[in-house]
This record gives sequence, structure tokens and C-alpha cells, in this order.
Amino acid sequence: MAHLTVSVEYGIHCLLWLVSSGDTPLSSRDLAELQGISPSFLAKIFPKLEKAGIVAASEGVRGGYRLARPPEQISFLDIVDAIEGDKPLFDCQEIRGRCAVFDGSPPAWSTAGVCAVHAVMLRAEKAMRATLAQETLASVAAGFGRKAPPEFGDDVERWIRERIEARGSSRTPRTRPVP
Repeated sequence: MAHLTVSVEYGIHCLLWLVSSGDTPLSSRDLAELQGISPSFLAKIFPKLEKAGIVAASEGVRGGYRLARPPEQISFLDIVDAIEGDKPLFDCQEIRGRCAVFDGSPPAWSTAGVCAVHAVMLRAEKAMRATLAQETLASVAAGFGRKAPPEFGDDVERWIRERIEARGSSRTPRTRPVP
């Protein structure tokens, strides 16, 4: 798990919108425009989520993505690993054996066992992965909309409904939520 990129943030936010959309599939373009992020960038994230079994795609004018399993069964760790891959947080370069005074031949004591710096990073990664594994889309979605007034949810639903309806007609949909 290398440095978590903006892809993880975008992916999680989109998945939270899918939690609230229920069985209504949402296109990656609509999700991107709803949040003011790059549709082409987001389009690269969703195939990774689909391959990991987090989302399912449906085709057609009213197609898009929906959650492939209940949000209670999708952990943040699942999402991070799907988007970033299962990479280590820290890539130890074993510089402890490169000390200039060793003149290219480090003594065995200098490289024996796990590097102390690497050991700290391994513990940190283990703790971070445990925390990410405990949090699910459902647990975060439960508190996601608490700050927003109730009409915000109605505004978003109306915006999404207009986008879906517009895909089936020739009119151009709005590019931002209806106030």
C-alpha cells in the first residue's frame, strides 16, 4: 500500500454515492460531474473496482455502475487494494549496509534481521490496514449526509434523475446539481 493517491479518494466518494442510489446505476461521467472531478480520470478507476467485484456495470442508455455487493461487505481496505493494488507502504532499500565506512563490504551484524526502520513501517502498515478493514461503505455512509440539510438529498436525486432521463432523449442535461 504505497502512498494513497487521489484515485482512492475519488473512488470512495463515488462508491458512497452508489450506496445512496440503491439499485439505480450511475454512470462514471455523472458521478464525476456531480462531484466536479475529471470524467476521464474517474473512468480509469471504475474498471479496477469492477474487476475487484466491488461494482457491477450495466450497459445501455440507462446503464452505469451499482454496488456488486451490500455496502456492509465492502471495506475501505477492499477499495484501497482494488484501486492501488496490494503494494507495501514502505519499500525498504536496505541502505543500512551502504555505510561509507564499510567500503562496499558491510559486516553481517549491520544487515542481520529486519531493518529497524522497516520494522516500524511494517507495524504502521499493519495498523493502517486493520483500520481500513474495519471501516465499511455502510459505516461511513451512515454518517455521510448528517451535515447536509434534507433538501440536499432531494436536490441530488433530482439532478441524477434528470441526467438519466436526458440520456434517453436529445436534450442536454445540466452539468451541476439543481439548487
